[in-house]
Amino acid sequence: MQALQNREIRLVSRPAGWPEPANFELVEVPLREPADGEVLVRNTHMSLDPYMRGRMRDTKSYVPPFAIGEVLTGAAVGFVVASRDAAVAPGSWVLHDRGWREYALGPAKSFQPIDPSQAPPSAFLGVLGMPGLTAFVGLYDIGAFKPSDVVFVSSAAGAVGSLAGQLAKVKGATVIGSAGSAAKAAYLKEELGFDGAFNYKDGDISKRLNELAPNGIDLYFDNVISQYNEATHGPKNLAMIVGKRLTMRGFIIIDHFTRIGDFVAEVAPLLQSGRVKFPESFVDGLENAPQAFIDLLRGGKYLGKVVVRCAPEGTAP
Repeated sequence: MQALQNREIRLVSRPAGWPEPANFELVEVPLREPADGEVLVRNTHMSLDPYMRGRMRDTKSYVPPFAIGEVLTGAAVGFVVASRDAAVAPGSWVLHDRGWREYALGPAKSFQPIDPSQAPPSAFLGVLGMPGLTAFVGLYDIGAFKPSDVVFVSSAAGAVGSLAGQLAKVKGATVIGSAGSAAKAAYLKEELGFDGAFNYKDGDISKRLNELAPNGIDLYFDNVISQYNEATHGPKNLAMIVGKRLTMRGFIIIDHFTRIGDFVAEVAPLLQSGRVKFPESFVDGLENAPQAFIDLLRGGKYLGKVVVRCAPEGTAP
């Protein structure tokens, strides 16, 4: 194999508040050949997700923090360019967690085969990936969804919210969504089939919800975490859940990977039939990933799943 250079994004300092470009560094390093049992993958697409902001803090959490001076990680898809494992053929497509770099090298068992005939490879980072599973589990398992529900989804034009709302709508629910612009709200109604949608920046949210759901909301899929960059967290009116007899549950998707089979079995046919759509926003070039991540956290710029295209068109087999 011809010697390759690998470009990768490293975290060089921990953000204080909002991340800045100076917190990241693009470097070029030599890339060795795969050893026995390893594969080398050319990443074509990588995922940007808000949870990555939490890993930039040096605090205890359900996943370890990113290390200073080391390449970042995250979901990515690509094709195998070299394999030292008989079970993995060159040219096959895989999903893995070695994003933020152009080439991924590691044990073959850490790369999950995907089938591009089901959907474009980028879809496995969104609607058929972790965001999609989050919508599926959050709606059915955590939210105990019923087809008769009136469902309200916040950040409904994003990767998770757009699928959660569509799944509820396919089952016959009344679905209302909020988003960060009039254009996104229009997209929810006109393209995704939501019954009602509004720009949360335009006036009184309670008034809009009363207009769109006069008989109340049965299930609120709260898909917004607006405090990733704040020092303290928590709502001020938490005591109201008692008087209103509410149930509030948080969850971490890594606890629910046993549901992947059921999730794909339900969502893949909906994609292929066109009953579910998967909005995506693409950013070209690994070097633009840090700014795109910052823009993602700021909100308002992107529609649906934010994906960085790491390889130019025509690179894939």
